Amino acid sequence: MAASTLTDTGEESYEDPNLDYHALNAKLNLYDANGLIQFDADRAAARQYFLQHVNKNTVYFHDLEEKMEYLVKEGYYEKEVLDQYPFDFVKSLYKAAYAKKFRFPTFLGAFKYYTSYTLKTFDGTRYLERYEDRVCMVALTLARGDQDLAVDLMEEIISGRFQPATPTFLNAGKAARGELVSCFLLRIEDNMESIARGINSALQLSKRGGGVALNLSNLRELGAPIKRIQNQSSGVNPVMKLLEDSFSYANQLGARQGAGAVYLHAHHPDILRFLDTKRENADEKIRIKTLSLGVVIPDVTFELAKNNEDMYLFSPYDVERVYGVPFTEISVSEKYREMVDDKRIRKSKINARAFFQTLSEIQFESGYPYIVFEDTVNAANPIKGKVTMSNLCSEILQVSEASEYNPDLSYAHVGKDISCNLGSMNIAKAMDSPDLGKTVETAVRALTAVSDMTDIRSVPSIERGNAMSHSIGLGQMNLHGYLGRERVFYGSEEGLDFTNMYFYTVLFHAIRASMEIARERGERFAGFEDSTYATGEFFDKYVEGAWEPTTPKVRELFANVHIPTSEDWAALREDVRRYGMYNQNLQAVPPTGSISYINHSTSSIHPIVSKIEIRKEGKIGRVYYPAPYMTNDNLEYYQDAYEIGPEKIIDTYAAATQHVDQGLSLTLFYPDTVTTRDVNRNYIYAWRKGIKTLYYMRIRQQALEGTEVAGCVSCML
Repeated sequence: MAASTLTDTGEESYEDPNLDYHALNAKLNLYDANGLIQFDADRAAARQYFLQHVNKNTVYFHDLEEKMEYLVKEGYYEKEVLDQYPFDFVKSLYKAAYAKKFRFPTFLGAFKYYTSYTLKTFDGTRYLERYEDRVCMVALTLARGDQDLAVDLMEEIISGRFQPATPTFLNAGKAARGELVSCFLLRIEDNMESIARGINSALQLSKRGGGVALNLSNLRELGAPIKRIQNQSSGVNPVMKLLEDSFSYANQLGARQGAGAVYLHAHHPDILRFLDTKRENADEKIRIKTLSLGVVIPDVTFELAKNNEDMYLFSPYDVERVYGVPFTEISVSEKYREMVDDKRIRKSKINARAFFQTLSEIQFESGYPYIVFEDTVNAANPIKGKVTMSNLCSEILQVSEASEYNPDLSYAHVGKDISCNLGSMNIAKAMDSPDLGKTVETAVRALTAVSDMTDIRSVPSIERGNAMSHSIGLGQMNLHGYLGRERVFYGSEEGLDFTNMYFYTVLFHAIRASMEIARERGERFAGFEDSTYATGEFFDKYVEGAWEPTTPKVRELFANVHIPTSEDWAALREDVRRYGMYNQNLQAVPPTGSISYINHSTSSIHPIVSKIEIRKEGKIGRVYYPAPYMTNDNLEYYQDAYEIGPEKIIDTYAAATQHVDQGLSLTLFYPDTVTTRDVNRNYIYAWRKGIKTLYYMRIRQQALEGTEVAGCVSCML
């Protein structure tokens, strides 16, 4: 039997090299004899993983020069990346990275990195990179020959302050790689050419590893006329089936199914048939199994429900004939009564409260649909044009422009569709940064590089949209980890105060960074002159208001971080008016997954789902992950999402949302006693608090009677 010793914290330390890393990791989920969580066992598991697996399966080289020559010659690395730098610089960058002595603090972080990110031999059996190698190659790729930027990127990534999203961190610098960006939004218009192009684009993007969301709101409803012949249209559901089959077919070399989402407006006549496709008892002919669903809801829908009125559903075909623009370009809230009274527009009606009841029922059964609060989104949108949909994770909110097609499906006009260039900052590490402003600027420059390097010629509307907007989505993660470390309760007065001031500060530096890039390059995003950035209106609330911490605790947390003053904002407003901004969109907070584990962060700005999270990882089976910065002394600050409840999560997201130009993936968590009435109440609460989108809803599943393991950390509810 292996002996263990007690550390200074009272935890057991496991030093026996014969102990299996999987068994050590499993100890994390069991209290020790003193009733303590065995954090040290997980750290030992990470060390054992290297001793027993990684080191034995890594290809070693005599020096960096030999390694680089081999990786380029054998087709593992892009020669063009390394050719941008003198080799002495490359060598110094790697030396500096290794001098940081990076160590994975958890077993799952190490396991995720070596399973999903690092460069492997073509047969997949041996490792060719350590974590430091991947960080350096990402930095060299994104810096594009700029040595200072390469150093800054290496510093920010290896310190954990900034983490590129999976497609970038996985693919940068590799010769055999996918795209650096993998999230796309497409609009479909009410004609067969657009539908066909949309399906083709979904295939092309899915083949390249992308997730794709499509807006179906402009398609005519079931029974609408075609060429004036009545009752001819099949509606949106058959198009959903075609898309689902397309994503299943383009399964990325069998690695995983393609991922797609479709959005439909709440006042589209097919809305109930659309939602019914996710019912558990839906007929197989209409059931949608793998496609994600989203619903776009305007303010008027809530008003109708409040007054217990019927809600009218309007034919997109007729709306476009009457108004001369697609249905999605109309503000239903503004035009609702007008369209109700217009006899040229066919309409049907359902009860508004029954609609919301159906929404909550479908969410109970499937977790869907996502929800976009249309008018809230567009009231906060600083860019000319209308946001009509979101993406697979409900955080991307950008304007788009319709394409037009010739009969042979060639483009008569290339419109503007959307790609998402994402990466996230670790809030805890960012607050520890010697210069938070520089951390934000480096992250913005990294994401801008991803936008500049994105090449999606297979879908011209995506290529044009990216070239025009240079949009990025700087995200955040580890909010709960940071609050727990600082002994602040998630959703408390101090927690909301911190969230407000942090996102306020990040916004200032993100806009400043985009302005600096525009000044350096002499280039602004297309349409800057029509934005509220150019008019200065965007800055009014920051110049005219006082934004300061309201609690002593948060003033203490920001003691070494400069909080922008109204004078700072006034100066920035003038700089933006003069030089413009390079990026049309700057922030979006995604539901970080794998990158959270390798970065040792709590996901996004959600609370944790469990003190010890259980994941199933391929052949290895169950793996356990401890909440970041949690110790046996601060457990009380790590209430999980089900304990915290929806309102405090909504409050936290509302505090952040006011400083984010796009959206934030917001999942709501409920106990198994939740009712549809509770869910509807939270729809209304989120809408009133200014939330832009809702992602999934999750219901806690209680452990079956008699199956709970005594002393199991993650089982204790």
